[in-house]
Amino acid sequence: MSMEIERECPSCGETATFWKTAYMEIHLGKKTKWRCAECGYGYIQIDGDISTAEA
Repeated sequence: MSMEIERECPSCGETATFWKTAYMEIHLGKKTKWRCAECGYGYIQIDGDISTAEA
């Protein structure tokens, strides 16, 4: 998995680079924390299916 991704940031309102700030294996799958390089908005993604990011 890459250390950075490009995606829409709900806080910035535009596409931004998100950096991986943490990663671990948990009972639900792979837990990854991402943080926007522009504004600091962060979200957690679990195994690619569960996310705390706004839709």
